[in-house]
Amino acid sequence: MATEPEEQQYTTSRTLRELPILLLAAGLIAFLIKTFVAQAFYIPSGSMLPQLQINDRVVVSKLAYRVHEPRRGDIVVFDAPKAAASQAPEPKRNPVARLIRDVGSGIGVIQPSTEEFIKRVIGLPGETVDVKDGHVWINGHQLIEPYLPPGTVTLPNGFRFPITVPKGDIWVMGDNRGNSSDSRFFGPVPEDTVVGRTILRVWPVSKVSFL
Repeated sequence: MATEPEEQQYTTSRTLRELPILLLAAGLIAFLIKTFVAQAFYIPSGSMLPQLQINDRVVVSKLAYRVHEPRRGDIVVFDAPKAAASQAPEPKRNPVARLIRDVGSGIGVIQPSTEEFIKRVIGLPGETVDVKDGHVWINGHQLIEPYLPPGTVTLPNGFRFPITVPKGDIWVMGDNRGNSSDSRFFGPVPEDTVVGRTILRVWPVSKVSFL
């Protein structure tokens, strides 16, 4: 009959043997969820102030746009356009480090290694977007934007308006119109580069809310 120290030693040894399998399973689950269902993201900049603060964490649904097309007012995450993305190569990592990063980025505790932007959908395919008199205009009508602080002024920032959004693209802007790299700089965003729709803020806990 095994003594208590022997049982503890056996349990510890078994746990150490099972640890790689547990890490692999966790990595696989995180990968599948991140790829097909949802992913947590840091908010890295102030472009969506005041609604989203720097270092907030949000959950992005990857299923939303399988049910419906992007809608005006949605807050979306998309791959950074080539004109705006950093060209710095991703550092090489060993398989364990890569696994840890996949798990961490999947649950939102580590910033994903690829670059993504988060902005609000303003113009839809086929619509004509204009910026004049400090406001956004869609198809000749001033866009009412209740999510912007009173007195917000939207400037063209050098982009030549008006523009008709091509089929398959969307026009996006940050809520912080004076400090946002958005479609006024890099133009329309292809819908096939959209990662998903932001549905929930999960951090800080005091500000958990649907978006």
